[in-house]
Amino acid sequence: MSGAHARGRGVGRTKKAAAQSVAAPAVPSADKGSKSGSRPGSTPNLANEITASLVVFLVALPLCIGVAVASGVPAELGIISGVIGGLVVGAVRGSTLQVSGPAAGLAALVAETVLEHGLAMLGVIVLFSGILQIVLGVVRLGRLFQAISLAVVQGMLAGIGLPLMFSQAYPMADSKAPGTPIENMAGIPGLFADILTNPQAMIATLLGVATIVLSFVWKKVPGPAKRIPAALVAVGVGVAVAALPGVDVKTLQVGNLLASVRVPGAGEFAGLADAAVITSILTFTVIASAESLFTAAAVDRMHSGPRTRYNTELIAQGAGNTIAGILGALPITAVVARSSANVQAGAKTRISRTLHGLWLLAFALLLPQVLALIPISVLAGVLVHSGWKLFAPEEFPKMWRQDRGECVVMTVTTLVIVATALLEGVLIGLAAGIVLAALRMSQTVIRQHVEDDTAKVVMAGNATFLRLPQVIEALENAAASGKPRIRLDLTGVTHLDHACRSQVEEFTAQQRGTGLRVELLMPGPAKTEVPVAAAPEPTDAVEPAPLPGPGAEWFYLDTRPLSDDYSRGYDDYAQRPPLVG
Repeated sequence: MSGAHARGRGVGRTKKAAAQSVAAPAVPSADKGSKSGSRPGSTPNLANEITASLVVFLVALPLCIGVAVASGVPAELGIISGVIGGLVVGAVRGSTLQVSGPAAGLAALVAETVLEHGLAMLGVIVLFSGILQIVLGVVRLGRLFQAISLAVVQGMLAGIGLPLMFSQAYPMADSKAPGTPIENMAGIPGLFADILTNPQAMIATLLGVATIVLSFVWKKVPGPAKRIPAALVAVGVGVAVAALPGVDVKTLQVGNLLASVRVPGAGEFAGLADAAVITSILTFTVIASAESLFTAAAVDRMHSGPRTRYNTELIAQGAGNTIAGILGALPITAVVARSSANVQAGAKTRISRTLHGLWLLAFALLLPQVLALIPISVLAGVLVHSGWKLFAPEEFPKMWRQDRGECVVMTVTTLVIVATALLEGVLIGLAAGIVLAALRMSQTVIRQHVEDDTAKVVMAGNATFLRLPQVIEALENAAASGKPRIRLDLTGVTHLDHACRSQVEEFTAQQRGTGLRVELLMPGPAKTEVPVAAAPEPTDAVEPAPLPGPGAEWFYLDTRPLSDDYSRGYDDYAQRPPLVG
């Protein structure tokens, strides 16, 4: 009986079955949604969603206006994009808590586009960018944007943030930026001189500096006051200071929201024949999509609810940009600041992010005169803080300690974006990342030594064209050794590209032509010949079972103890079902 029991316990499980049993752990009760409202996607608390939407609205309002001002377009267009980001993008089931609207990361690109093509063409560019995003989502290329080096992403963000800070230093002083990032940086000393000689410019600058300081330290304020968005506190302080007698700082000029809508006409659509316009469309599509999906990945790490559906979210972003383009508004992306505020406010569903768009629309339509009280320098301070967070200077030494090669890619991406433009910087950064990856993948170990009458060259690793100079040098050294025999052992090479293979084969042919004996062992599957053996003599000895070949299926002993339920109800062990997982 013990022998039969041992045989039954030894019934094996296949690799596939074992993997299934390992890959399907028990789900904790907390993840099963046993408690209502415990995570995003559970039964919503409407009062909680409304509170969270108001918090997001208070964060989004100054950012929408500030991004519009930084982009060189009327403030109303920023609000329109914020409304679309809430009511359109927010209603689609791509992401649960991610909030969309006009983003500071695109402000410099929008300003450059408006300067080059005019405000009327902005709508056409945004419209077709949205259509292209929808197409990319429909063909399920949403996750493709995740296949990008983290160093390039961080370099792109830094390359956006640094020029943003310098460009907003001028509105902080009620002045106008000279133009390109390099010109803006070069003009900072002259800006300081103007501030020191102009009392009103100094007041505006102090308001902007106070906004930046508040943005950094407000979360450390004790008590419930820290739940109020720092941007809103800064706006309140700025409005109060601007109302004081003797203070004459520039304030926001907001017109009629509906009158600011600019539907593109036939003349604007004719501009699609311009190659520069097509380039702008592709640039907006790639950057807006990448920023939205990178933000989605970051927001997913902030909560334990449903993950982002990347293709659906890309379609949602495309729908938002399509409508924004029809209305002539700013491009829309997911925004980290608003999304994190939404998570921290306790939102659980899409209701909060959708409602925030409704509050933006109601405020702009019913209380536009309140917006005219906000100093421009305060909004510029909010964007300088956003630029600093995008720049994230602490990431450079951190990346250097982790991976110096990636740090070089990150730095190159940032510098090229600052010196040229966003698209050029990202493309060059991607190229640098690919070169770095290729160099690291092309790790070839070459050993050379002379043994008796033979010059031996042993290679291992990945032999690609990037390592061709070392391969050629090793072959030439073997030929120059003067030995009558050369042995080239490449069996340890895991990848041999066409360039290296051709070089080795040409060298072998040339040396054999001179009378040398060249032994060439190339990588590849081993080929063995099985001799035909005579029929074995009959014997009573039990031969061991052969080991499974490469295509065979392995079986493992199942060491799980038998349960009482399993043993109960079977008189004969043979009637019991097998223990196969």
